[in-house]
Amino acid sequence: MDSITAGSRIITSSSINASGNDMVLNLLGGKAKSLATLSKAGFPVPEWFVVTPSAFYDLLPPEKKIELEKAKSETAAKNPLDSLEIKENLLKLLQKTAEIIFLNKEKMAVRSSASDEDGMLNSFAGQLETYLDISLEELPEKIIQVWRSGFTEKVYAYFAERKIPHPPTPPAVLVQKMIKSSAAGVAFSADPVTGRRGTAVVSSVPGLGTSLVSGECDADTWHINEKSEIISRQIPSKKTMHIGNGQSTPVPQEKQDAPSLNEEQVLEVAKLARQCENFFGMPQDIEWAYESGKLYLLQSRPITSLFNMPDPDGILNVWDNSNIAESYGGVTTPLTFSFARKAYEGVYQEFCRIMGVSQKNIESNAAVFRCMLGLIQGRLYYNLLNWYRLLAMLPGFKMNRGFMEQMMGVKEALPEKIAEEIGKPTRGQRFRDAVHFLSSFLGLGYNYFALEKKNQSFYKRLDQALGTGRPNLSRLSVDELSLEYRDLEKKLLKKWDAPLINDFFAMMFFGILKKLSVSWCGDKEGTLQNDLVSGEGNMISREPAERVKAMAQTAAQDKPFAALLQNRTLEEITAAIPKHPEFQKAYESYLEKFGDRCTDELKLESLTLFDNPLPLLRSIGELALNGKPIIQHEETNLRKKAEALVKNSFSGKPFKQFFFHLVLKNARSRVRDRENLRFERTRVFGRVRNIFSEIGKRLYSFNLLENSRDVFYLELEEIFGFMEGTSSATDLKGLVSLRKKEFENYASMPPPPNRFETRGMVYQGNSFTPKTTSVAQNGDSKKGIGCCPGIIRAKIQIVKNPQETRVISGKIFAAERTDPSWIMIFPLARGVLVERGSLLSHSAIVAREMGIPTIVSIDGLMGWLQDGDEVEMDGKSGIVRKLTPQEISKMEKNEIRD
Repeated sequence: MDSITAGSRIITSSSINASGNDMVLNLLGGKAKSLATLSKAGFPVPEWFVVTPSAFYDLLPPEKKIELEKAKSETAAKNPLDSLEIKENLLKLLQKTAEIIFLNKEKMAVRSSASDEDGMLNSFAGQLETYLDISLEELPEKIIQVWRSGFTEKVYAYFAERKIPHPPTPPAVLVQKMIKSSAAGVAFSADPVTGRRGTAVVSSVPGLGTSLVSGECDADTWHINEKSEIISRQIPSKKTMHIGNGQSTPVPQEKQDAPSLNEEQVLEVAKLARQCENFFGMPQDIEWAYESGKLYLLQSRPITSLFNMPDPDGILNVWDNSNIAESYGGVTTPLTFSFARKAYEGVYQEFCRIMGVSQKNIESNAAVFRCMLGLIQGRLYYNLLNWYRLLAMLPGFKMNRGFMEQMMGVKEALPEKIAEEIGKPTRGQRFRDAVHFLSSFLGLGYNYFALEKKNQSFYKRLDQALGTGRPNLSRLSVDELSLEYRDLEKKLLKKWDAPLINDFFAMMFFGILKKLSVSWCGDKEGTLQNDLVSGEGNMISREPAERVKAMAQTAAQDKPFAALLQNRTLEEITAAIPKHPEFQKAYESYLEKFGDRCTDELKLESLTLFDNPLPLLRSIGELALNGKPIIQHEETNLRKKAEALVKNSFSGKPFKQFFFHLVLKNARSRVRDRENLRFERTRVFGRVRNIFSEIGKRLYSFNLLENSRDVFYLELEEIFGFMEGTSSATDLKGLVSLRKKEFENYASMPPPPNRFETRGMVYQGNSFTPKTTSVAQNGDSKKGIGCCPGIIRAKIQIVKNPQETRVISGKIFAAERTDPSWIMIFPLARGVLVERGSLLSHSAIVAREMGIPTIVSIDGLMGWLQDGDEVEMDGKSGIVRKLTPQEISKMEKNEIRD
């Protein structure tokens, strides 16, 4: 019989090793194929042969083949295999195979080897039959039993559950020389429980390994580290051991508590498992046995459970989207992420240079700057540890990290142990770090005194780069648009010095002000600093609200026109506006200055007011018809009261008073300038958005995209690489199609939590779930951070997107987050509640300027409140509570809603 042909019915280990024919390996099934390649490579595999599915079909009577192929249950598959003639023919076939030298001499182990078995995706563990200690006379029956097990109901259920795209087929049957083992078991080249790739696990029982598989005997277990050192062991008491033929024998008394392997053997088994991993290129789960002091490898398969597990010894990353969600809410497209990541990398490297950090230190931390942002399931997150590492390059890390957490809205402080590791230099670095620290400290001082001049230079550079008004880019070619972006990048994006330096000093001075207000002024609630920095004036973020109110006053003079703004279509409103010249002038002026402000204004794919001005017009109409003047809630006196409290606190303490007022002065100016510079960032991003929107139109015109807005599904360098001949992927439509499918899936998924950790490869095995339990959604009250004082009782309006929600005047707005586009609806609000945010977030700063009671950072707010809920909020203490039915009834009767 030719044992190496495409129609082979029996294939032996010796014929595989002799022929070197790899094509026949595909006939062996998953388990036997693995053993064949290991045997051929010299691993200690016992002799074996395989009865292939060809033998199964050849032995069936012709009329039974079709019946069996349609079989869907064990009963249907059983009848064609019960023929005595089949068993006799199978035995003859086995006896004719001369290469099976152990056939008449040894007992055998009979195992399934289905085509999908022991693969990377499906292990088939426990689905198919295995028989041990089988004689030649028993062998045909057991082979048939293994075949039959491939058609059971549980196998069909397994195929359906795993969505395996083909019906079950008869498995190949692996027959091995039976190893009469003194000890046997399993071993893992990586820990399948914890996921540690550097830890091997060896489990062993005396005798045959069947007692381990069946669970009848507790196994001895060892863990071995990468240095081949045993780091833990568990040796349970063992009463019996399997010896074959389904029989057990008692373990001698003196050996019941003794390990079944000595340390040398444990390390040998661990080494074998790791050799299998190296051979297959992935962690392996092996079965092994010792006979007469020799180690045998019985089978090897991938540890499939590891595919969905992170390595807990891998690099730790902490992800937090805190106030970044204010500008990059929800799913973000690849173009926005690639642009933001590159911008953050470049500007913060430049910031460190300006602050006196050495070029060598910057270069050694290249990975820090490159990975300050991450994209998790389509959403932007801070790679938080890298922000701490950046901060550690500058003076005052221990103090400033708390200030940074406050500015970023980070609710959970960095664990002290990790902070010490980041901020503590090694002994060899201390001298160099002292020199770097001195350089950075001098840079810090220089930039403090030079900041006003830098701000003026930045504004001048900005005006030169952007010009006045919104340019018409529609006539530029794609090459000219590319040059337009590169020019903008050179003039502004790589010279973003003033905003970053100002942000750093805003973080420092506002943080110091808060500390001094508590320690020197006795501010137990921690809100005094909010009152002290309010009412500074000259803040551009307040201007849109003032303009909206002014336009509403103009529209209110013509009630039908105001109703038109509130209720009719954009086309009807646009047609009517020229009939109201005063309104038209104010409206066009607003768009010219603030048209780039929109929800998620830093997302390049976001539609601006230039694209859809209807939300602005709706707000004007609502305010014109139903708006009431906002009660400023002592906003004019707020700052004076706070200053009076400070004055009393420093009576007779001139030096403390001088230092406090120096900090206060700087905190006020830096917070003000921070908001103003953020508006300039909006202008720059608006120009970038305009450029890429036009590039998308050009690519569409050349039939390179299905839609011009598909450009946002390409990354920055993919677009320019396509233009400049440096791209490795030129099928833009195909690339966009793949990305769209993936990002649409992200949009349909529940978002990852606000903060979570990953280990090792970020996109492998990590579940993106929080360490802590979810916030309770019940209870009568919640507490956040009070930003602007005032006690308000009113109904709640949930606002998820001001562009899609018709806001109603006189309610308390509740939102998950806000961004600068919300300023156009602030004049309609009696109060503002925000689930996210910090004291320095946009909503907090603008609300203080406008005197609108506001609370931010309220955990679980959006799951706790519903539209129409009646609440009382205290913008000073940060407490919001639901009103009782009695309180609501009293309010309705007396009509005393604030």
